[in-house]
Amino acid sequence: MKKVFLAVLMLVGITTFAQGKREQKEKLTTEQRVELQAKKMKLDLDLNDKQVADVKKLLLEQAKKREAKKEEFQAKKDDAKKPTSDEIYAMKNKMLDEQIANKAEMKKILTPEQYKKWEENREEGKSKMKKRFAKRKGNTEESPKLEEK
Repeated sequence: MKKVFLAVLMLVGITTFAQGKREQKEKLTTEQRVELQAKKMKLDLDLNDKQVADVKKLLLEQAKKREAKKEEFQAKKDDAKKPTSDEIYAMKNKMLDEQIANKAEMKKILTPEQYKKWEENREEGKSKMKKRFAKRKGNTEESPKLEEK
């Protein structure tokens, strides 16, 4: 009887602890995330006030597009309807077009030196994310595919 009671008590404790962690993470609004990202870019790239305003505007547009796509994707996921290969191709193609447009806009806003540093920061962030993703998947070594890019 003691063992059953201890097992139930431990199960309740673990469940409560796990739920408490999720609740601690507070969500920031889109505007707050954009503001923080713009300030970080101002520090990293030494942006002037006009550049900061332009970057904020661009980041806010991107964030709103991203949220709309996320909701659309979630709705499709809830319907349990998997996209066809043509739909996947169209989505990826559109995403790449948007990335190209984003880079072009950033190139207009930033000076050549700032743009170069922005590109370097992006590449560094991508490599960190790939390492985290590989670690989360259980691969302690990076796959050869990740090293090629």
